[in-house]
Amino acid sequence: MDRQPLILFVDDDIKSGELMLRFSEDAPFDVRVFRDPVQALDYFRQCGADLIISDLRMPNLTGTQLLAEVRRVDSDVPVIIVTAYSTVDNAIEALRFGASDFLKKPFDMDELIVQVQKTLEGMRLRRENRLLKRQLRDEHSRFGMIGQTPVMRAVYSTIEKIADIRCNVIIEGDSGTGKELVARAIHDLSQDAEQPFVVIDCGALSDTLLESELFGHEKGAFTGASHTKQGLLQAASGGTVLLDEIGNISDAMQVKLLRVVQEQQITRVGGVRPIDIDVRFVVATHRDLEQMVAQGHFRHDLYHRLNVVKIGMPPLHRRREDIPLLIQYFIEDFRQRYQREISGFDASSMRRLCAYDWPGNVRELRNLVERHIALADGPELHIDELPSATVTSADAIDGDLPTIEELERRYILKLLQRYGGNRERTASALGINKSTLWRKLQHYDKTSVADPGDVDAAD
Repeated sequence: MDRQPLILFVDDDIKSGELMLRFSEDAPFDVRVFRDPVQALDYFRQCGADLIISDLRMPNLTGTQLLAEVRRVDSDVPVIIVTAYSTVDNAIEALRFGASDFLKKPFDMDELIVQVQKTLEGMRLRRENRLLKRQLRDEHSRFGMIGQTPVMRAVYSTIEKIADIRCNVIIEGDSGTGKELVARAIHDLSQDAEQPFVVIDCGALSDTLLESELFGHEKGAFTGASHTKQGLLQAASGGTVLLDEIGNISDAMQVKLLRVVQEQQITRVGGVRPIDIDVRFVVATHRDLEQMVAQGHFRHDLYHRLNVVKIGMPPLHRRREDIPLLIQYFIEDFRQRYQREISGFDASSMRRLCAYDWPGNVRELRNLVERHIALADGPELHIDELPSATVTSADAIDGDLPTIEELERRYILKLLQRYGGNRERTASALGINKSTLWRKLQHYDKTSVADPGDVDAAD
């Protein structure tokens, strides 16, 4: 049986929340009421929702600020803004941020319930229509991934075999190859598909922050811990956790994570009571964990606990036959999104696109297609800027047969030099975001990169 739609009702007025709960008792949806919009946002980031109803004027976060943050996480979830301060300017601002509707207090609760049902039904129909169109269009896609080359069919086969086994999985591959798509496919195909799927970027957090995010903390555990916080591993219990860039965590954090993976128990920071969890661990990395184990940079016991099944995502240059399929898929997606009449790339551009090595992989290709459609002057697309030969030629940066990590360092620095120290253009060419690029630069020899002030000035 399908779960009921989940609605988050956010209003600092106690009576409004109580009224919403009372009128929705027999309704075909679940309601969670929040007086604090920050807590509502935290809950949404962890568990999602099918609809959000929010007051406009609230302490800590206004309705439009909440809406803007929600849109960063999910561009589709409908949001209804409710306020006693209804003006044309308020309505325009809310709609500009992506609100689905705007209601004035005091409102009739029966009318609100009807509006909620209409909004949910409209959302369901749009999703079904979008899914049907995608299924009809994407004959060559599986699990949200495009490709029919043998290496991709092998990935699909492994996903189908392990989806319901609940074993731990390591996904290795270069940045932009689709590791998160594989993790999500494993979860969505499993018997626990209705349970949480939580993604944690290990490479973006310090040990202290990562431990607090994973395990949670007790009130007073450290300065600023004003309340007890549930950890993401507890919130994801019953479902799947994707630990992205697992190769970046410290040895101390590896020890703590090993105990959690072995015992399926966590202890909050500042706490003493173990909390049972039931989590499937899927980890992703662009690094070779087996090599890291051999070099002493990753614990062998944690590696073997996680390495029940390993899936390797191939770089795009190893499956060039899929490039035209990917291009057509992205063209169809972005021309609908931007309402552009686009026929495709000219023949010469297609040959160059298929010959290019795509160091940023599928993400770089997607960004290029989106950029050209956004800037298109006509129905046919032409390549404006693309290296005519692979940048990673042997005589340029890999003539001495360096390690993968060293090769990546040289390539990033070469691109940074090519774009005059401009981080934004360099990150776009690599198919990564600027914060990821800057973290990589911080690990490199400071004498080999542009001064941070110079790089910022170039952006």
